[in-house]
Amino acid sequence: MFKLRKLPFDPKANALISEETCIYHHGKHHQTYINNLNNLIKDTEFEGANLYDILLNSSGGLFNNAARVYNHDFYWDCISKKSQMSGELKARLEKDIPNFKEEFLKAATTLFGSGWAWLVYNPKEDRLQIVQTSNPQTPVTDGLVPLLVADVWEHAYYVDHKNARPAYLEKFFENINWGFVSAAYEWALKEGLNSVKFYISELHGGAKSCCGCGCS
Repeated sequence: MFKLRKLPFDPKANALISEETCIYHHGKHHQTYINNLNNLIKDTEFEGANLYDILLNSSGGLFNNAARVYNHDFYWDCISKKSQMSGELKARLEKDIPNFKEEFLKAATTLFGSGWAWLVYNPKEDRLQIVQTSNPQTPVTDGLVPLLVADVWEHAYYVDHKNARPAYLEKFFENINWGFVSAAYEWALKEGLNSVKFYISELHGGAKSCCGCGCS
């Protein structure tokens, strides 16, 4: 059975989102995805499976809830604290996406409806990319390794910013946990998609973890 992860920060003191948002976003939405996932895997071939394997091999409602669990897990770590980017990641961003802030915020702002804006590492092409995913979709199913994500479902920002998505995103960018993102990049280079499996295992059990990304 999967359990809701604890927030990696004090909800009363997060620089991006309020305690009220945490109550609804984490305590209700994220918890609902966990509950649905547990109900849907019961008496199926996925009962007892690693969340990573469910992500890659399921479909329909089961995939939708598994992906929402993972996407939210990752989002919390991206906003857990404000920290500095590593020199290695900074150099790579300057090479691959010179106008990163502008392009990332544009992708997050212009995504129609609900979804996510991601910075990912593409192992096949050895480059960083910005991608959008709608609703529960996740880059992992396309062979891409997530490094950073902005949640642009309305429930991520409506309590604090009403319908002003751009204001939320500016504040998001000011408070990214670049230390987490940098570690995710380091392990993406070393392990590719396996780094995603290690990350998930730190939170939900499964294969022995070695990602060292500070996600737990």
